[in-house]
Parts: sequence; structure tokens; C-alpha cells
Amino acid sequence: MPDTSPPISGKADLVGFLESGAKPADQWRIGTEHEKFAYDLETLGPVPYDGPRGVKALLEGLYPHGWEPVYEGDNVIALKSDHHNSVSLEPGGQVELSGAPLKNLHQTCDEVTSHRRIVKEVGAALGIGFLGLGFHPAWKREDIHWMPKGRYAIMRRYMPTVGSLGLDMMLRTCTVQVNLDFADEASMVEMYRVSAALQPVATALFANSPFTEGGPNGYLSYRMHIWTDTDADRCGMPEFVFEDGFGFERYVDYLLDVPMYFVKREGRYIDAAGQSFRDFMAGKLPALPGELPTMADFEDHLSTVFPDVRLKRYLEMRGADGAPWSRLCALPALWTGLLYDAQSRGAALELIAGWTAEDRAHLRREVPRLGLATPFRGATVRELALTVLGLAREGLARRNIPSALGNDEQHYLDPLQKVADSGQTPAEELLEAFHGRWTGTVCRVLEEYGY
Repeated sequence: MPDTSPPISGKADLVGFLESGAKPADQWRIGTEHEKFAYDLETLGPVPYDGPRGVKALLEGLYPHGWEPVYEGDNVIALKSDHHNSVSLEPGGQVELSGAPLKNLHQTCDEVTSHRRIVKEVGAALGIGFLGLGFHPAWKREDIHWMPKGRYAIMRRYMPTVGSLGLDMMLRTCTVQVNLDFADEASMVEMYRVSAALQPVATALFANSPFTEGGPNGYLSYRMHIWTDTDADRCGMPEFVFEDGFGFERYVDYLLDVPMYFVKREGRYIDAAGQSFRDFMAGKLPALPGELPTMADFEDHLSTVFPDVRLKRYLEMRGADGAPWSRLCALPALWTGLLYDAQSRGAALELIAGWTAEDRAHLRREVPRLGLATPFRGATVRELALTVLGLAREGLARRNIPSALGNDEQHYLDPLQKVADSGQTPAEELLEAFHGRWTGTVCRVLEEYGY
């Protein structure tokens, strides 16, 4: 089909696109996304795309549960529903639920629970299981099957030219993230600064990737370490967000300086890896000389930028490892309580106000290795996490949104509170089992933590 997206007349259109996400607080929503590894229950190995125990068969098995296929060429590469959510495939066959924008944590947790039940039921009939960890504990990169999506082929070629761990990011990692709204530019700036500075706290609380190819890798969140050597042009924590003058326009300038991956035309991906969106706007893109971009091109480009917190027409929190079902509702609880309550958000801004660029870099560098034990400003990240959880809990209490049973949203934080109170990250729990009852057999994680 021909592209019907409106053309871009100038940078102001891009600024306006981001700004158009602003909405009143009573219309703010919570969107939760999570990825999980699909594995063969018999061999414990990766699942291919095709075949009776393939990812395609899994997607087809979900059709009767209210999902419709999305095709790329002849291949089913995603599912969509009438509830504004979707199921999609990551490069190595990781299965992702992109949840609908929902009013409260009770609804988002119901969505996650329903999805888990259905996927587990369909998977079991096919001999497919699921695992929620940040990095696959056993598989080698070369054993994993690539999914048939055009953008992944371009990224696969480009990634090794800009970092040593980009293919691992694509094939062997999983995350859980939450997407949140903002009221205007000022609230966006506050939310971005709080979430960017405190993203390492979420990394520590969710640290869940201590194994590589059957043994300990020296990290608690190896997934987060991978982002430090994936592609410096599009990953990390943009320090300019803490500078005076940060807003939508400054973020657009950043986006325009991130090299492109591709342009999509009539369902086909055109390789533009390393080329400039600024040149595209001037009609000078080598991949499409003389052609100007549309807003759909800009949205595609937005999806290829991977900072720890990503601004679209909402904010994405991207610092947490994939997790078992029991912890999936905790991440949206953390950030909703912290950012959607003005009083808690203000207290968080005060908490981070004196931090330097080196403080923030220290957290991002050391937390993947040391987790809650990371030294920070005379204490540890554990003490920081306890403070942050307290602010989030207070924010959820003030929201005071009851479930059908009368409980408010605070209890969704309990799994993280347990981690912070004990000082033991999920990764350290896994390592303890590996060196103890699992007797050095990492695949035992599937028995205890598989869906």
C-alpha cells in the first residue's frame, strides 16, 4: 500500500508530534510491556519460527483468544486485538506483550495475568514453555533462530559495526517496561529527570541475569551491562536531560543526531543504517535520494533509539530485566507511584537534586555488577531503593484506587519491598540456588522459574 502518512515540513512538526502526547492527569494511563523466552519443553532449546513447535504455531494458537494476525510478507510477525494491545516477536523469538493503556494497576495486572494463562495454555499444547529472565542462562548466540522481520536483518548487519554486544541484546535479552503519560513539557521534564536518575534503582531491584551459557557471568544484571556496549549513539542515559533548556525540542535534536537503521516503503525495509535523518529531511538521504520523510518515517526512527528512558508521545522506562510473572506488576507500581503523584515526584526531584553527572554514571556503571550493594554517596543503592520504594508507596496510597476486593495499589510493590528489605537481588537468589540445590546445573532455573 502507498504511504499516506503526512509529510514533515520542518523540525517544528517533530516537536509538535512529541508534544501531542500531553494530556490532563485524569487521562493518564499505564502501559506495561514484557518479554519472555520461548523454549522447547522437551529439548529446553530455542524455538524456531516454523514447525509444529515453532513461534508461528504459537501465534496461530492465540487466534481463537481474540487476536488477529499482522503480516510482513507471508509471515505472521505479530498479533493485535480490539483492546489496543499486541503480541510481537523480538529478534530471537522472545514473545512480547505490549499492553493496552489502562487506568490503574489493577487493570494492568489483570491483563498480564490473563495473558500468562492463555500463552501458557497454548504453549503447553505445542510443547513450548516460557522463561522470564533478563538474559538467557544457557543458550549460545549461534543456536538461536532469527525471526523473519526485515528490520532485524538490517540491525543484524549493522550492530557488530558499532558495539560488541548488540547481537546479544537482540537475541538473548528480555525486559519488562512501563509506559507513562505526562501533562505538558514541564511535567515531562520532571518525570524524565526522575526516571533517568533512578533507573539504576529499578535495574538493581529487578537484576535477574547472572548466567551466560551455563555459568555465572560476573554480573547481577548482565542485560543492563550489554547496553553499555551495544551502540553508544542510541543507548545509555542522555546527560543533556539534566541541563537547563531540556524539553521537546532538545530531545528532537538528539533524535536527529542518532543514525538511522531503515526506511519502510510499501511493506519493504530499505537499508539506511548509519545514515542521517537530518539529511533525509533535506532530501539528501543516500538510500532514497531526493525523497523527503513522512511522520511515519519519524515514528519508525523513534523506535530505533534505545536510551534507558525513551520519550515518544509518552515515557518508556527501560532499565529492568525480564522477570517471572510474580514480579511483572511491580515495575508499573514503582514508576506509577513515583511519577503520577505530584508530591512523590517532587520528593524524588529533591532526592536527586544534588547528584552530579559522575554520580549518575557511577550508578549506571556499577549497579549491573553490584546491584543493591553498590556504594553511593556514603551509603548503598539498597538504602536508596528503600527510600524510593517509600515514595512510590506513598504515591500509590494517595492515588487510593481500590480493586474489586477493596485493596489499593500499594501491594503490587510487595515483591520489590521484599528484595530491598533483604538486600538480596533476584540474581543473587539464582546464584545461591546454582551453587546450592542446583549443584551447578543452570537449566534447573526452568523448573523453578519457567511459566
